[in-house]
Amino acid sequence: MTETPADLLAPYAARALPKRNRLVDEAETPQRGPFRRDRDRIVHAQAFRRLAHKTQVFISEEGDHYRTRLTHTIEVAQIARSLARNLALDADLTEALALAHDLGHTPFGHTGEDALAAVMQPYGGFEHNAQTLRIVTRLEQRYASFDGLNLTFETLDGIIKHNGPMVDQNGKARDAKLGGILPFALTDFMGRNGVQAETLHLDQHGSLEAQIAAISDDIAYNTHDIDDGVRAGFFALNDLGHVPLVRNVLKEIDTSYQNIADERRMGEFTRRLITRLIMDVEATTRTRLQQHGVGNAEDVKRADTTLGVFSDPVAEDVWMIKAFLFKTVYRNAQMMELRREADRVLRELFGHFFAHPDELPSDWRLAPEQMAAGASVARAICDFIAGMTDRYALNMHARLFDDTPDLRYGAAI
Repeated sequence: MTETPADLLAPYAARALPKRNRLVDEAETPQRGPFRRDRDRIVHAQAFRRLAHKTQVFISEEGDHYRTRLTHTIEVAQIARSLARNLALDADLTEALALAHDLGHTPFGHTGEDALAAVMQPYGGFEHNAQTLRIVTRLEQRYASFDGLNLTFETLDGIIKHNGPMVDQNGKARDAKLGGILPFALTDFMGRNGVQAETLHLDQHGSLEAQIAAISDDIAYNTHDIDDGVRAGFFALNDLGHVPLVRNVLKEIDTSYQNIADERRMGEFTRRLITRLIMDVEATTRTRLQQHGVGNAEDVKRADTTLGVFSDPVAEDVWMIKAFLFKTVYRNAQMMELRREADRVLRELFGHFFAHPDELPSDWRLAPEQMAAGASVARAICDFIAGMTDRYALNMHARLFDDTPDLRYGAAI
């Protein structure tokens, strides 16, 4: 059974399908509901453990307190679970989706994703959300009876629609970066398992649990990137005073606590900002559910808009925070130099293995009859590199090349 009994869930909360709930039929366990089982499988996946050594924004070797993909993911899951409980959603499904949301990320954060997307453009492209689907349905190989984690269809649906509907009403892919086509990982999943696009309802939204997991990601990375940015010395907390929400929170703290130490001020700011954002999403979501006459989980998916969102004023504040972080952190001169070097590392790794696929580790090597197919070779190399940790990628590059960069801030300028 789930942690929240079904009769205590809201009418619009997701429910596991009673029959054929997974691609491979399995007997369910009486001790754990299907969504809790999904969550547990994600936590025990190798891809989940590798998140501990993948960059969020700041390379973790620069300091023990910078977020990694793993610590970021845990923070997202905590926020998502809080919101799910407040809204009487299935907390296990929400947490499973939060824990899975970054499994497909490459080494070196979005820089790695951009590098693999570029080299894979002739072979079907690359996108980290779609790569998560590939990991949980194919690349994880821990179980005797199936590849992947054999997650429930509702969890897979939330992974696929992490950022909303995949296609518009005319069936055209909504992500402009993919050139009007669906991600390779999704079409490959459908082809291998005989799943029709109509079955997945790609023009619909994900469950409210999926929407809450997605906006919890926004809450987590915006608040915590502020913390990490100040810690790195890229800006001072008061530099964000032009954002009304930030200014109000800082005024509260400074009024209540005179001469508070910077570390405590930052901690107080982070927790208060997260609380404000959670409360805003909860209130806005309740209002939208009522406005759109949502009576059940299917109404959520068929709605013509996302329901789990910020209010308009808070969304404007969040946009201002993102714009500030983009300029002062993500496009900081030191960060841009690191990005260029990380991009070079991954492109050179890809190029080397594409020219010498026989040098791939034995468990990634293709069968002889597949070696002639450039797309198959490229995809195997892409999967291999995407799964690397930062450290593994640098060590592999150092073994193959003579000029591996030192990806530390002091060494980047």
